[in-house]
Amino acid sequence: MPGWGPFDLTGKNAVVTGGAMGIGYGIASRLAEAGANVLIVDLDGEAAEEAARKLAEQPGKVRAARADVARDDAGEAIVEGCVETFGSIDILVNNAGIYPQVPMLQMTTELFDKVYRINLRGLAFCSKAAAARMIVQGRGGKIVNIASIDAIHPSMVGLAAYDASKGGVLMFTRNFALEVAPYQIHVNAIAPGGIATEGSSRPLAGSGMTAEQIKEMTAAFARQIPMGRMGVPDDIAKVAVFLASSAADYMTGEIVVVDGGRLLM
Repeated sequence: MPGWGPFDLTGKNAVVTGGAMGIGYGIASRLAEAGANVLIVDLDGEAAEEAARKLAEQPGKVRAARADVARDDAGEAIVEGCVETFGSIDILVNNAGIYPQVPMLQMTTELFDKVYRINLRGLAFCSKAAAARMIVQGRGGKIVNIASIDAIHPSMVGLAAYDASKGGVLMFTRNFALEVAPYQIHVNAIAPGGIATEGSSRPLAGSGMTAEQIKEMTAAFARQIPMGRMGVPDDIAKVAVFLASSAADYMTGEIVVVDGGRLLM
């Protein structure tokens, strides 16, 4: 894509959590294509390294690091890793998340807490660490949170913990945007609808569903999308580039729904 114009990210340094595959990988790829240097952070360090190798020919430099966003010290470690690797942090994309499909009547406190530690708590404290560094740097920055249409409307039984965590992401995005706006740090969220990824085709942990049942459920969901198809990671990645770029310099605290019109139904 020649001529990125206001979407050009040359000279910017970015972190993408959960960036080894799926939506995260798509975002890392587009950020690097737009010129940003990208640190792919993932719980699976080998997968992160492989993702970085696949993006070696992009205009921006791509590096990899292993981290568990559920750890108390993850945010500071991730930000420090970006600064050590590239010299600063200008963009944070909080993409890491899990979505076990377990009805609330069968939910354990351990699994509920795990969903929150990764999807909301990890996101919040990665944002805190990134914003603190951006304030020290003195030139603002962009934080992009990956929420879900389930932050607005539930899509199916079994995702109560996930939906609650993503609803939390929405309100965290809005409140933190207020807090850091005086420092020219923009905090926005993307709410993807159904996105076909490597993980979405596998049986969900704890759901008891087979791969064939997952396929049938996905097809049924797709039939409810006005645009007639499931999304792909690049549908989200291009919006992430927009929110990370100067094209979105007068936006903060917003949630951008990218769902093919699913919430219209």
